[in-house]
Amino acid sequence: MSEREPGTSRNRPLSRAFAVPVRAMNRFLGTAGDSPDGAGGPGAASSIVDCAVYVAGKRLAGVFSPDEALRVACSHEDGFVWLGLHEPTELEMTAIAKTYGLHELAVEDAVKAEQRPKLENFGSVHFLVMRTARYVPHREITETSQVVETGQMMVFVGEQFVITVRHGDASELGSVRADLETNRGQLLEQGPWAVAYAVTDRVVDHYLAVADQVEADLDIIEEGVFSRGAGSPIQSIYQMKRELVEFRRAVVPLQRPLAMIVAIVPKRIGKYFRDVQDHLTRTVEQVSSYDDLLNSILQARLAQVTVDQNNDMRKIAAWAGIATVWTAGAGVYGMNFRHMPELDWLYSYPAWWAIILVISVLLYRAFRRNGWL
Repeated sequence: MSEREPGTSRNRPLSRAFAVPVRAMNRFLGTAGDSPDGAGGPGAASSIVDCAVYVAGKRLAGVFSPDEALRVACSHEDGFVWLGLHEPTELEMTAIAKTYGLHELAVEDAVKAEQRPKLENFGSVHFLVMRTARYVPHREITETSQVVETGQMMVFVGEQFVITVRHGDASELGSVRADLETNRGQLLEQGPWAVAYAVTDRVVDHYLAVADQVEADLDIIEEGVFSRGAGSPIQSIYQMKRELVEFRRAVVPLQRPLAMIVAIVPKRIGKYFRDVQDHLTRTVEQVSSYDDLLNSILQARLAQVTVDQNNDMRKIAAWAGIATVWTAGAGVYGMNFRHMPELDWLYSYPAWWAIILVISVLLYRAFRRNGWL
């Protein structure tokens, strides 16, 4: 054995110690790390949440990489892959697109996640884009409060695969997958479109939950505007309107893609999508009514501000009118005329005070009776 070999063996633990933070840094930067193609398995691609193969509605045991899962699914006539991704990098998404034959334009949209809800057809692969929504709890609504947090959900539906790409923290799919595997095996037998339905249903159900919670916030704002106190500030009402606009952008544009899906999916799964479509229509109607209500609340608050300003101006004018009596009296006797008979009268000073006070009291009562004070 050479003298160099013992030194090399002593350095191996040190190199392994440095390898751990290097791999962690590669994972943080979105690089492929140990896998050349960036998608060698669930451990290599950090964006892969779950990759499973389903045959006749049952999940096959084992851990599969995306390419292995597709090979296994294609070996069964009724098999398909459900690949779940969370905020994939461009490198990871490109490798998966190469394996599953995804179009480059759809891949670009899935990575950037800045798309309106839509449904596109790339050969045998359908690409569905939805915006997710989540209600953000808060103690009170201010001019900086975030009420609705939105993200994006993309679904690639092929003949023997479905790929879900999620951006943001809203509408997680772990519970959806567990429910399908545990309680809805017959639905899974319908294939990839069944998964697409379950994902769409979860997104729309979150819309309904957000709409109900937003309604509670609107009730609080409305109560504050019409209360006898200071009322809700206009800034908070405007912020709520901005959050509602953001929610509306997520909900309303999804109507057309859902209608297109109902027309192209098999009839046995179409009835499920029609149910989702009904829920979406209900949410759209709620959001439209909330928008009208918020406009009315904003107009009412602006009217209240105008009325309050008018009341303040009337109070100022009333007190100014009362003060004018004192100013006029002081002005008359401050002109220093030589011949003023009242100056020689013994009771002129107390009489002046009495006249000024009586006139002031009469004016105060008149203004008070007319609602100016």
